Amino acid sequence: MTRLHDLSVVALVAALRAGSVTPAELTDHYLARISRADGLGAFAEVTPDAARHRAADLAASPERGPLWGIPLADKDLVARAGVPTRYGSRSRAHFVPTASDPLADALDAAGAVNVGKTSTSEFGLTGFTEPLLHAPARDPWRPPAGAGGSSGGAAVAVAAGLLPAAVGSDGGGSIRIPSATVGVIGLKPSRGRLPIGSGFDSPDGLSVSGPIARTVEDTALLLDALVGLAPFPYATEAPGHGPFVEAVGRDPRGLRIGVTTVSPWDDDEDIRLDADARRAFETAAAWLSDRGHDVTDAAWHPVGYAALFHVLWRASAARIPLTEDDMRLVEPLTAWLVREGRRLSSLELLGGLSSARAFERRTIADFARFDAVLTPALAQPPQPVGSYAGHSPERTFAMQVEYAPYSSFVNVAGLPALTLPVTADATGHPVSVQLIGRPGGEAVLLALAAQLEDRRGPLPHPPAWDD
Repeated sequence: MTRLHDLSVVALVAALRAGSVTPAELTDHYLARISRADGLGAFAEVTPDAARHRAADLAASPERGPLWGIPLADKDLVARAGVPTRYGSRSRAHFVPTASDPLADALDAAGAVNVGKTSTSEFGLTGFTEPLLHAPARDPWRPPAGAGGSSGGAAVAVAAGLLPAAVGSDGGGSIRIPSATVGVIGLKPSRGRLPIGSGFDSPDGLSVSGPIARTVEDTALLLDALVGLAPFPYATEAPGHGPFVEAVGRDPRGLRIGVTTVSPWDDDEDIRLDADARRAFETAAAWLSDRGHDVTDAAWHPVGYAALFHVLWRASAARIPLTEDDMRLVEPLTAWLVREGRRLSSLELLGGLSSARAFERRTIADFARFDAVLTPALAQPPQPVGSYAGHSPERTFAMQVEYAPYSSFVNVAGLPALTLPVTADATGHPVSVQLIGRPGGEAVLLALAAQLEDRRGPLPHPPAWDD
């Protein structure tokens, strides 16, 4: 018998529209799975009563948004009125907002059922989700290992079948790193692609919202919904026929694909590509070549990246509104980042921003001769929980770069990127690659990802959660 969590979001939307499953039944199914998965640390807050009321209200409403009846959760960086929103931080342990952020309101308008908050690192500042506030997010394939971050809880929830899909945010890899860690699909849209979470919310332009899902078609469906969120103009239109879902079925041939294992951190950090990551990269390149694409070395040699990103990372932390009392509650790395960011002079900040725009222009120019560029997703296998604890801030930063050296430069360049699993290691753990597109090139990425997915076959659930 097919279980509800085995169905894709596309199939669930169709089932909901046909009446073969109700929003209440689907919500109860996922709430039951969440209640049995406390040890994974996927959720910072679960709101079953509110979710059930919402599902009942949806059933009585004539409106049918693109995500009508689909259970989702907010990343714990997104405020939702009346629901504790802690930002992964002890400094916000008792904060309950009275107003929702635009993304929460927009997902409601699209018809989703909110079941709570997925866990994140403190203020989303790190590529691992192990906040002191609550239990770490764990890789459901290998629970002693962490899930990556900062959208670690969202990726875990999708991988373990606790949610059918999720919406995360990505300021330096925060969708792609955890998605690649736990073996699901994560998409960072182009800067400016979305009306909410566009990347233009801050001077550095790094962080954008994007989907996490188990299939390429589901990823496309969520992207179609996200693109239309503010406001969503087609509340009664049948879902599943947006431009990104249509792109999944195009099966293009003869595209020019650049491939590279070069990272912009190579001159500054000890980047060593793990054998399984290299095999996944080489396998994906071969599969794309077999599909009729022109796969060639990207011959990319960036310089000067590390210095500019150090400025941007510190500057992003400086904007967090923390008092001195708060600083005694936050984690040491957060306190260091905030203080270092606030010490930046205006000349240092403007210099970092100027260097970032120059890097963006060079990277877009370097990649312009390709329809997409293939890289590894991660350089190392999932790291044990606690690996980043007890180190200096500088060493903790270096360790994150060594794990995920292919992520943050995509944010600085403002380009779209997608990670998806293509192979597995000796234990069966998925291993992912990354596809990077031209500005606004999400449709091409989804079409190529669909070709890789077709060659790979269906994505299994982690064995411990395949029930």
